[in-house]
Amino acid sequence: MAKLLTPDICVIGAGSAGLSVAAAAAAFGVDVVLIEKGLMGGDCLNYGCVPSKALLAAAKAAAAGRKASGFGVGPMEPTVDFARVNDHVRQVIEAIEPHDSQERFEGLGVTVLRSAAHFTGPDTVRAGETEIRARRFVIATGSTALVPPIEGLDKVPFLTNESLFDLRSLPEHLAVVGGGPIGLEMAQAHRRLGSKVTVLEASRALGKDDPELAAIVLDTVRAEGVEILEQTSVEGVASSGQGIAVSARAQDGTPVTLAASHLLVAVGRAPNVDGLGLEAAGVDFDRKGISVDKGLRTSNRRIYAIGDVAGGLQFTHVAGHQAGLVIRSILFRLPIAMRNDIVPWVTYTAPELGHLGLTEAQAREKYGDRVRVLAAEYSGNDRARAEALTTGRLKLIAGPRGRLLGAGIAGAQAGEILNLLSLALSRNMSMKDLAGFIAPYPTLGELVRTAAIAYYAQAPKNAWVRRVIAMLRKLG
Repeated sequence: MAKLLTPDICVIGAGSAGLSVAAAAAAFGVDVVLIEKGLMGGDCLNYGCVPSKALLAAAKAAAAGRKASGFGVGPMEPTVDFARVNDHVRQVIEAIEPHDSQERFEGLGVTVLRSAAHFTGPDTVRAGETEIRARRFVIATGSTALVPPIEGLDKVPFLTNESLFDLRSLPEHLAVVGGGPIGLEMAQAHRRLGSKVTVLEASRALGKDDPELAAIVLDTVRAEGVEILEQTSVEGVASSGQGIAVSARAQDGTPVTLAASHLLVAVGRAPNVDGLGLEAAGVDFDRKGISVDKGLRTSNRRIYAIGDVAGGLQFTHVAGHQAGLVIRSILFRLPIAMRNDIVPWVTYTAPELGHLGLTEAQAREKYGDRVRVLAAEYSGNDRARAEALTTGRLKLIAGPRGRLLGAGIAGAQAGEILNLLSLALSRNMSMKDLAGFIAPYPTLGELVRTAAIAYYAQAPKNAWVRRVIAMLRKLG
């Protein structure tokens, strides 16, 4: 006979979203069951954000050596021991693992079940030999790498983000299918570590970002030796000697062939919904994920879905934010609404590419000629000059009365600069606010103030205002 548990909350999935819900609920003394069939920490810790950023850090160190002669040091061509690079990646994961471990969560008072879970009814889940009837359920099962229907792909060894970080030797020639954030980050990292790299993208590389800013990143990545073939669709792959032959076709019909030692597939993510028994629970879903309302509830009102499995913006910080919203709804019965318009995202290439809020095109469609685009060049920033980081641009999208509508940054530390702008957007701040704060000198964060001050360049015919602007510019 199955063991019966009746907690207040049952969470399915121990990735970023699920762990956040379980930890917060346990902190309030709520009875929580957490179910995970795979690794604690989910994709972010084991296959995604953590290992990829550790690999990027190793690649950055290699690139710094090659560029040292510009500072009067070297020149130095780094010797890359890829096995030790992999050790670094593993060590970073292992250092973070205890925070996400079963032992820690059981110490918090959470009942952790390591088994596959599936709904047997609208209010019941089965996990191994245990039946769970909870007051509320939270599905946080995440996503996995999408495997496209490429002819021959099932007959050759290929990598996804779930296997890439197991490599102990450097790929001689890495072919990357997909020119999105994951594909470009890993392409540049492996090139910096010594691989030949070719990226094949069926549409436009970094196609979800501002084209002007994306071009800055793509130009830099190409200059480092990564071949990026846009508007080029992969039609088939096959084994060839010790490697893989890739057949593709450009938009104009020109055939493209290449031979690679390794193949990385990075064309997107697929929600983890298989085997959950969502039909039995009365939960609507499709290939994009589980359908939720603005309050993150599914078609079954006692069940929430958060993180990648709910589709939408698939970022760890979104999963964490949604976990907080769900806790407010379940424990305190407060109204909640997920706002995608204030979510920032960053591609961690070098230079980084960050985005927040409305793009220029979206803003003009909504507000017409009341939109102003304000830019600040990295080449005009003293800190960027000192560190030879002058490739880049920051853009602010200002709407009526100078309100911040969005921002885009291609440049060093774009993600760090976006922290300030994310706060500004969430608080409905204006160019007046962004022009008026005091930035420490010299920092890249001054770019925000520089761009915001430009908003007033055309406004004033008043002589007093012109003098104030002149003074602000003089002060930097």
